[in-house]
Amino acid sequence: MDIIEQYIKDNQFGQVLGMHFRIQEPGLVHYFLTINQSHLSTPRAVHGGVIAAMMDGVLGVAALSKTALEKRIVSTVEFKINYLSPSLVGDELMGIGKVESQGKRLIVCSGDIICTNRGNMAIAKALGTFNAYPLEKAGYNK
Repeated sequence: MDIIEQYIKDNQFGQVLGMHFRIQEPGLVHYFLTINQSHLSTPRAVHGGVIAAMMDGVLGVAALSKTALEKRIVSTVEFKINYLSPSLVGDELMGIGKVESQGKRLIVCSGDIICTNRGNMAIAKALGTFNAYPLEKAGYNK
């Protein structure tokens, strides 16, 4: 089973939000989201939960891009996010996630979300920890 392809298929939440990604290399991912009306919490600004969800994907897929090679998947243990600027309708966001450290079970990743159509303005920064575990525990077959 191709774990990354299965993740793309199963991640209904990411599809609802309109997110997609490209793995640049194991441990480095670029994540994308174009902000639309359904992402807003006020007449102008995006809900922080949308940015947090994107960041969880940015960090998590960076970790997954490493563990997939070992036939393991990941789950979020924790992450800390700093919101730096509001995001608005029409913003084209790009998240950059990378693995900073990988142990046997825990993986630490960093992430940045920038707005590419507004001069690469910083939207958010984060640091997260992920747990790597066997496919079967998530209901997948090898």
